[in-house]
Amino acid sequence: MTRRVSLTQYLIEQQRQHGHIPQELRLLIEVVARACKRIAISVNKGALGDVLGTAGSENVQGEVQKKLDIIANEVLIEANEWGGHLAAMASEEMEGIYLVPNRFPQGEYLLMFDPLDGSSNIDVNVSIGTIFSVLKKPEGAKGVSEEDFLQPGSQQAAAGYCVYGPQTTLVLTVGDGVTMFTLDREQGSFVLTTESVSIPEDTKEFAINMSNMRHWDEPMKRYIDECLAGKEGPRGKDFNMRWIASMVADVHRILTRGGVFMYPWDKREPNKAGKLRLMYEANPMAFLIEQAGGAATNTRQRIMDLTPTQLHERVSVVLGSKNEVERITAYHLDAKP
Repeated sequence: MTRRVSLTQYLIEQQRQHGHIPQELRLLIEVVARACKRIAISVNKGALGDVLGTAGSENVQGEVQKKLDIIANEVLIEANEWGGHLAAMASEEMEGIYLVPNRFPQGEYLLMFDPLDGSSNIDVNVSIGTIFSVLKKPEGAKGVSEEDFLQPGSQQAAAGYCVYGPQTTLVLTVGDGVTMFTLDREQGSFVLTTESVSIPEDTKEFAINMSNMRHWDEPMKRYIDECLAGKEGPRGKDFNMRWIASMVADVHRILTRGGVFMYPWDKREPNKAGKLRLMYEANPMAFLIEQAGGAATNTRQRIMDLTPTQLHERVSVVLGSKNEVERITAYHLDAKP
């Protein structure tokens, strides 16, 4: 009989045998995983749980909030505020940081999350997910401020996401490769299903919103034109396009079988570097992709080398199979800024 390893057992073994995970970080990851299980239940109920549709409000990004956006945000806060592992949290759905209340002990970590990525897919029963990133609070800092969160992605202690699809899958890195866990609903626990995830360096698949092509910069148009030209073009091979409009789902496909994901700058909002948020979307996904052997850039430099200047900073994103990411980045570097 195949040995079934739970998330808790896996993390404890990593802590004991390899010293990769400090105890406080292990406990924090377990709490985030439990919160994701609660969110998965709400997602799965759908119309039966009265969680579909909009909430009649907007978040700090000016985006219309779905009922599940608010539910997921509250679940993550309530699950994490009392455990003693965190000093503060930040979310896509909140303008500022959330300090752990004084009635609870404060820990040494900072948690950032997109509570429900891919909100536009909620009502049509397409895969959505939760993205999270963990940072260490700067040493010697008294209290917690927003500036404490403004660390480059290379400083992340852990990152991951939970995708709510046909299976609920938790994908995690603590800087020593990428591991996947699948929720066993009968046991109520995440079970290890894939270790040492590896992304092929080459691919014939790309993910991008083609309806925005007329708004892109020339290097991005060049790359896509070459892909669309197929065997008769300069690449000498046919490409497939996939686009789910849920970053979690698109990245999960890339971690599973390779590919490249692109959400570039476009001229409709020329003063914004991109659409996706650096701190709690691009950085954790870049961490996962790099740990699986891929690459992630903002079309010109490594995403995890960027130093944020604000909590909700936006960024262009190109990530996935290493050779394709390097090609796209080279096209941008060769072009005029």
